[in-house]
Amino acid sequence: MPPKTQKAVRFLQSWIINTLAVLVAAAVLHKHISYDNKLENLLIASLLLGILNAFVRPILMLIALPLLIFTLGLFTLVINALLLYFVGQLLEPSFHVDSFRYAFLGAAIISFISVALNVLTGNARVSVQRRPPGPPKTPGGGDGPVIDV
Repeated sequence: MPPKTQKAVRFLQSWIINTLAVLVAAAVLHKHISYDNKLENLLIASLLLGILNAFVRPILMLIALPLLIFTLGLFTLVINALLLYFVGQLLEPSFHVDSFRYAFLGAAIISFISVALNVLTGNARVSVQRRPPGPPKTPGGGDGPVIDV
């Protein structure tokens, strides 16, 4: 598959996963996160959320870096909630988020569902690689730690 086609497929897969995650969050918090039952509006909301995650989120993460370090990364949920609440404000009649509290809960649900679906589909950004087994290291072979006395 050509690289451009592979990128397009990965983008569409990510967009579908994001849309399903937003749909689940809207279903779980149906009284507080809502859309007007048109699939187009849900697709637009998830696309806008994806665009904000791609361009605005890194800037917010850089600005909030001390808080991210202090909270061991949990402040990321606050940033995700801000972006979800902002999407709700931009698309107010067709996609609505009641308050920041429900945006926070929705962002937590969206994050959980997105991670789970990305892992299940193989679209995850995290990969684990192991070194191939090599010959055993011999003492004094020069590959171990050096202790100067």
